[in-house]
Amino acid sequence: MRLTEIREATASISSQIQNAYVNFSQMTISVVAVESDVMRHGRRLTGYGFCSNGRYAQGGILRERLIPRIRAADEGSLMNDDGTNFAPSRIRNVMMNNEKPGGHGDRSVAVAALDMAVWDLVAKIADQALWRYLSDHYNGGNYDDRVMVYPGGGYYYPGKGLGQLRDEMLAYRDQGYKVLKMKIGGVPLTDDMKRIETVADLIGGADLAVDANGRFGLSTALAYGKAMGPLDLFWFEEPGDPLDFQLNSDLSAEYSGAIATGENLFSLQDARNLLRHGGMRPERDWIQLDPALSYGLTEYLDVVDMVEQMGWSRRRLIPHGGHQLALAMAAGLQLGGSESYPGVFQPFGGFADDVVIQDGLAEPGEHLGIGMEAKAEMFKEIQRLVG
Repeated sequence: MRLTEIREATASISSQIQNAYVNFSQMTISVVAVESDVMRHGRRLTGYGFCSNGRYAQGGILRERLIPRIRAADEGSLMNDDGTNFAPSRIRNVMMNNEKPGGHGDRSVAVAALDMAVWDLVAKIADQALWRYLSDHYNGGNYDDRVMVYPGGGYYYPGKGLGQLRDEMLAYRDQGYKVLKMKIGGVPLTDDMKRIETVADLIGGADLAVDANGRFGLSTALAYGKAMGPLDLFWFEEPGDPLDFQLNSDLSAEYSGAIATGENLFSLQDARNLLRHGGMRPERDWIQLDPALSYGLTEYLDVVDMVEQMGWSRRRLIPHGGHQLALAMAAGLQLGGSESYPGVFQPFGGFADDVVIQDGLAEPGEHLGIGMEAKAEMFKEIQRLVG
């Protein structure tokens, strides 16, 4: 058993939407295919992966460092002990050979894209859906047959007023979602509160999460927290710079509602420091590391172990990213839920075409691997790029 080819390409997910920090007019992601010599139905099994939105494509790192290391590795160093499948952790170690620790940044994004493809391939070789493979090998056979999911939406774009925001949120409810998320921080507090109150009046504050995308300093974060406090929101996401753990700690001392953060942390060490120094409260707050930005599912398994060792429940983990990998992880590892992108970052956002959302819950489905092939428009684009 060996890997026969690794291909990468850059895909555009550009749009007019913007959050409090960035617009997505030039946004790209990396797409990869990892092909093996394992034959099924007359075709070689291939794993597919991509990085999440928000950090751009990583073609240089993939082509110049990571892919050549895998190609040059001894075949046995990529396999599990009995030689029946590939070992994601060993492939990750090969990718990271001769890399200095710390300063994770774009490197973690490139590794994550390849890691997703490796896990897709591993589950396909095992003839299982990835979530079932994770349940069997990493969660004692336990799993959730339905997962709490919420849509990432409420973005700013030119000309979008309260009416369009209201229509967008109602559309998510019509699609079966219960908890909804919207962006804040792109306009002054008084204007943002009109947006927040419009949606809270529509769906109830307890089902509304807001996301500042790291925009605020402490004084502004505290002002928003005070203004939003009476609404009893589902969470207040990424209020300040993701590495400003003191700001997060100071806010949590004043803001009694739930805080969610972590999508722009890129490693096990970053996540540990957040819990050590960020004032996060295990009974109410949420950790949002994105596996497709932070060294992949392989690293995320270590994060799950770490949070439990620090007295947290894995149910307080909700992966960012809005893609099928996060849904599979949430089901197979029994995490707190998964983000979804049903309306943005297409065709890569969202789940398989036959996934039904009902009462805010999604079934992961029985597609082999991650289920890339079951999201028709996305897989068509993947095949065009790296097929």
